[in-house]
Amino acid sequence: MTLPLRPVSTVGALADALRSRVLSGEIAPGTPLPEQEIAASYGVARPTVREALASLVHEGLLRRERNRSAYVPEVTISDLNDLMYVRRPLEDLMAQAVAGQRVPRAEAALHRMAALPAGAPWSESVAEHMALHQALIEAVGSPRLERLYGVLAAETRLGLVRLREIYKDRDVLVSEHRELLDAIADGPEDAARAAVAAHLSHSWGDQSAASRHSWGD
Repeated sequence: MTLPLRPVSTVGALADALRSRVLSGEIAPGTPLPEQEIAASYGVARPTVREALASLVHEGLLRRERNRSAYVPEVTISDLNDLMYVRRPLEDLMAQAVAGQRVPRAEAALHRMAALPAGAPWSESVAEHMALHQALIEAVGSPRLERLYGVLAAETRLGLVRLREIYKDRDVLVSEHRELLDAIADGPEDAARAAVAAHLSHSWGDQSAASRHSWGD
């Protein structure tokens, strides 16, 4: 049962609560989010709900169409494969630029991910994963690369919800990213690029098996 929110930054608090539920997989793709039901569930006014939903639509975590409630868009395995296809050349540029360097903000994100308690919501791992990769991109110093990468952010975050089924042990996720950061820092450029390519060549699992599971299971 959801609890009413305290009236401090209520729009932001509600957006945070809904974001966490989306990124944990609790709210499955296609599930409508009627304003009236959310308002009653959280004990807030409908205008507050409308603003919170609008912020999540802007982030790309929700979609809203004419005469429909906001909902979580479906990101299929085909979508995820295409997402990786587009990300690879962008992160290859990153690897070329930062090979041989440590990226403190990426290291800090990995440290925070590793320090999460065992029962931490998956959404917190998603947040640190995104922070790590974003820090690597920003370390290049190219505003255009950052903008291009930012376009993919929402689908990447939703894609990470599916990874929850693969990374049941978060230590494996931490270990893979430690290997990635070490490979980039150790260089040389060719080795860093190869490590990034391998990291992004992720198996999303068997498509028929994945289709049998909703993200909220």
